[in-house]
Amino acid sequence: MPDQHATAAPFDASGYWYSSSTEERGVTVLNTLRAYRAAEVAMRARTRKSMKMNDTDLAALRFLLRAQRLGDPVSAKELAAQLKITSASTSVLINRLVASGHMLRHPHPSDKRGVLLTATGESNTEVRDTMAAMHARMISTAESLDADQAAVVVGFLQRMTAAIEIDDHHVDGDPADGTGTGTGTGTGTGTGHRSS
Repeated sequence: MPDQHATAAPFDASGYWYSSSTEERGVTVLNTLRAYRAAEVAMRARTRKSMKMNDTDLAALRFLLRAQRLGDPVSAKELAAQLKITSASTSVLINRLVASGHMLRHPHPSDKRGVLLTATGESNTEVRDTMAAMHARMISTAESLDADQAAVVVGFLQRMTAAIEIDDHHVDGDPADGTGTGTGTGTGTGTGHRSS
């Protein structure tokens, strides 16, 4: 009887399996991406704790600060669209950030019922003090790549983004667009398979 242990595909600590050096390289890359995502999640948690606000509040402030640097006015409707939240949720968010001293309302110059929104100077200082050093380290790391290395990284990340944006659970799609639910989709040959 053949030794099953001798022929079994090796596993790494994350549960991915690989049966060739090519797959092993792929798994190493995927694990590195997972480590980056975990580090980013931890960073966001530290930022939320430091600024005493949730992710949506922080995203709103960063959007307003970017718009202010560009001289672009921001309405409540535009903020809602940027954050992909309802008008009711936007109203709650605005009230919360105004009350905490992070946001200001201003009369809309052409819409008597509308308002324009800005982040306060204190918010700008708080965000910069909290995130500037981290952003500088990230920019320095990215700028350390030469043109060829940057092109490889950008191309890889774009392909990975496209790979995970496909909705494998879409039931109404045309099989031709790769989103159908038919059988025989050939899932057994990709790299980085998960063990059961």
